[in-house]
Amino acid sequence: MGDLALTSPAFADGGPIPVKYGASAENVNPPLSIANVPSGAESLVLVVDDPDAVEPAGKVWLHWLVWNVPASRTEIPEDWNPESAVEGTNDSGSRGYSGPAPPDGTHTYRFKLYALDTTLDLPQSASKADVGAAMQGHVLGQTQLTGTYSPQ
Repeated sequence: MGDLALTSPAFADGGPIPVKYGASAENVNPPLSIANVPSGAESLVLVVDDPDAVEPAGKVWLHWLVWNVPASRTEIPEDWNPESAVEGTNDSGSRGYSGPAPPDGTHTYRFKLYALDTTLDLPQSASKADVGAAMQGHVLGQTQLTGTYSPQ
C-alpha cells in the first residue's frame, strides 16, 4: 500500500537478525530506516511480532508496539527510547522492545509499519487489538520488513 518503506542496516529483508538483538543477548531493537512516508501522514505505528509463535505459545507473539511516532521520523536508532511516541506492553509483559527468543527453532519476525492520517488517542495501556481498531480507516500506507532468528 503506497511506497512506504522500512529497511534496516543491521539485516536484509528476509535475512537473519543479528544475535545482539535477541532477548538473551543485548535485547535492544535493531536500527530501522523509514522512507516514502505518504503526504498527509500525521503519525506512524510500528508492530513487531512473531507469527511462528502460534505453535509453541498459542498466539502470534507481540515483541514491540509503538504508536504516535512522528511521521517526519526517518530513522529509528538502535536501542531507541521513543520519548516522542507511545510504547505499549509486549507479550513478555514489559513496555518496549522484547527481542527474539524462539523456543523451538528458527522463527520469522515481522516489523510492520503503518502511516496514519491521524494520531491515536489511546492510553499507554492500550493493547495491540486496541491500536488496530483505532487505526481502522486511517491507514495511508503500510510496509513490512521481515527477519529470521534462531535459538542460541
